[in-house]
Amino acid sequence: SRQKIMDSLPLLVPPPNFGMVDKGIYRSGFPSKLNFDFLTQLRLKSVVRLCRERDSDFEDFCRKRNVQILDLGTEGNKEPFVEIDSKVLQTALSHISDPKTHPVLVHCSKGKHRTGCVIACLRKLQRRSLTFIFDEYERFTGRGNSEMLDLQFIELFDSRQHK
Repeated sequence: SRQKIMDSLPLLVPPPNFGMVDKGIYRSGFPSKLNFDFLTQLRLKSVVRLCRERDSDFEDFCRKRNVQILDLGTEGNKEPFVEIDSKVLQTALSHISDPKTHPVLVHCSKGKHRTGCVIACLRKLQRRSLTFIFDEYERFTGRGNSEMLDLQFIELFDSRQHK
């Protein structure tokens, strides 16, 4: 019966703060075992990891599916004088912008601030308005949880400097 078929299918649970950024580009917080069936459906080619945390289950999941992990563990934008490394940002944007790496998942611990900044800079490369960019950023961080330093980082990112 239809119900038996439905009951036999895996439960598809997206990672925290999951979203589709563009065709072949996704964003999220750190995936756990609970999310693997969902991620399998995406047929990922690569993952851009913006945090320093590691998880052997996720490493195994990626290795078994030939998913390349681009490890760019970086600090978020924090006082005093700590911000997302410009080389990390350039590497992430180059990777995400290359269709050969798609489908790609960009993630940090919670899928909010570091991921939000990288995606916001991608949006600037796409010539999106700051109103759109900040609105999207806040949808993932939660209204009122914007980091002033993140917003400033996004605003000051010069898309003309990106090669």
